[in-house]
Amino acid sequence: MTEPLTQSPAAPATDDEPPPPARRDRVRAAVRHLPRRLRALPPWSPLAAGVLAGGLLGAGYGLVATPQYTATSYVVAVPADASDPAAALGFAQAYGRVATQLAVLGDAQMWAHVPVATLERSVRTATSPDAPMVSVTATSADPEEAADMANAVARALTRHAAAAADDTHVELRQFARATEPNEASSASAPVAALVGASAGGLLGGLALLVRPRRTAREPGRAAAAVPGPASAADVRGQL
Repeated sequence: MTEPLTQSPAAPATDDEPPPPARRDRVRAAVRHLPRRLRALPPWSPLAAGVLAGGLLGAGYGLVATPQYTATSYVVAVPADASDPAAALGFAQAYGRVATQLAVLGDAQMWAHVPVATLERSVRTATSPDAPMVSVTATSADPEEAADMANAVARALTRHAAAAADDTHVELRQFARATEPNEASSASAPVAALVGASAGGLLGGLALLVRPRRTAREPGRAAAAVPGPASAADVRGQL
């Protein structure tokens, strides 16, 4: 005797729910409505966005960047007894250009204890048009190294000037040694944030100037009626 087949009760029919929109459709809809949303923003939104983005980028750079320290040493050109004092000013200008050459930096690396490439990248010189003085400025992440590089280049420059003193009748003397700086010369995070916000505000202001003006009429506001020109017959009748 065979057992009767049993069937499970059918599940109650349910209303078919619409499938959720695909991600691609949502992205397309968002892109399609993006111009309308941008037009709905306040007119000053580019300026505010530029200030905010520039401030954040500047603050991030100030926090990540390595602080730099700057030290400066000074040497002065002194003319000999039989030399024209005005010649010292000209030789000071010349020695200011020679200070960053390989001949001087090659000797300075022995006292600075850094490679010549580091001296070429970190040392700058400046001269005055009124005084026979040369300033040697060095920048480094280590304040002690910055002072050592500035003093080493100044020392090497005075040695080269002393070797040619018989021909130039001008010698260089140490006027002021570079000291170890106590504060970094690079911008701090608040200053960098302020600079970034200023630059971002400038770009935002330029974007605000070139932004096309809105020409669409506001909803619910009727256009002003402009009277048409009167015909010549109507004018005669009113006279």
